[in-house]
Amino acid sequence: MCPKTQPRRRGLRITAWSLVTVLVVAAGLVGVVLWQNSYDMDEQRVTIRHGGHTLNAVLATPKDHRKQHGLVVYVHGDGPIDATHDDGYKPIWEANAKAGYASLSWDKPGVAGAPGNWLDQSMDDRAAEAAAAITWARSRPDIDADRIGLWGASQAGWVLPKIAARTPVSFVIAVSPAINWLQQGRHHLLAELRADGASAARTKAAIAKSDTTRRLLARQATFEEYVKATGGDTDGMTAARWGFISKNYTADATRDLRALRGIPVLLTLAGHDINVDTADTERVYRKVLVPGSALTVKRLSAGVPFTAQAVRRAVGRQDHAYRPLLPPLTLRERLPGRPATVPEGSRPRRQRHSMTSHLVAFVRAGARLERGRLVERSEAVAA
Repeated sequence: MCPKTQPRRRGLRITAWSLVTVLVVAAGLVGVVLWQNSYDMDEQRVTIRHGGHTLNAVLATPKDHRKQHGLVVYVHGDGPIDATHDDGYKPIWEANAKAGYASLSWDKPGVAGAPGNWLDQSMDDRAAEAAAAITWARSRPDIDADRIGLWGASQAGWVLPKIAARTPVSFVIAVSPAINWLQQGRHHLLAELRADGASAARTKAAIAKSDTTRRLLARQATFEEYVKATGGDTDGMTAARWGFISKNYTADATRDLRALRGIPVLLTLAGHDINVDTADTERVYRKVLVPGSALTVKRLSAGVPFTAQAVRRAVGRQDHAYRPLLPPLTLRERLPGRPATVPEGSRPRRQRHSMTSHLVAFVRAGARLERGRLVERSEAVAA
């Protein structure tokens, strides 16, 4: 590496490290959303043209009166997510604003009145729209074109490197991203069965059904064929969802990750994740983003809750919100009135999570508050 580029690289890496603190805050978003109803930032609805499509977006900017700000572009996980993720992103955006960064996010197609249907998209389609949003942002005089980075969770793991291959980015924050679609599905299936204490017979039957689904996908079967093959037990699958999976089930981020070489990447993983095989994710990231690159891996311990006071301090104070990830990991008290686990229910299954064992629970598809508990619905993937 040229000596002249080292300070800049180091600065970008520090930027990525700083921004990850807000990911920890995401694990405490339940408490944050309940006590904070307004945020210290400016929000505006904007429209972004992308080919023949329109993105309905929200741009959140700091109130510091600076002429330019860096920008964090949000790439959603799975599901019908609006620009603010039902306001769940706002505490993170506020922390971004306190660090001098704007935040940009948009409604998925078909969500909140946006044109189109997100279930019609491939991962390449998602990357193309994100690249168009970055091009739009670079044209704005209030955005520093040299300080635009990406934040993405879960399914975004297949999108982030595709974006970086299309347009320059300054940093990437990846939260529990998967590597291979089918491997993720199998990991999720087996983890769910283990969590349920499934018998050997039930496990064998579930794997057999999963293998049938894979064979149907491989021969490009229709939804009607899927319904017939499963005897009508579609397990919540719809025709539109089947079409989405058929477009994307071959997704594998391994080759695409090469586009992130030389870019500061912060990979944040939970100690236990029922949806994603985080050990495999870390192994592949380390292998592709070779030693000595700008990759930083942060793995959070499972079962370490957060105090409401710590969440307020992390989100609400500029001098703490963007320090390296230290104090929140040693906290022992739970958020008042907020249990550390969530109940299981009927299919689609609800899963048990500690606040930090799956820190993307709130930003994944379908996660919501239910009687004071954080409940996440599983992503419907082919296992």
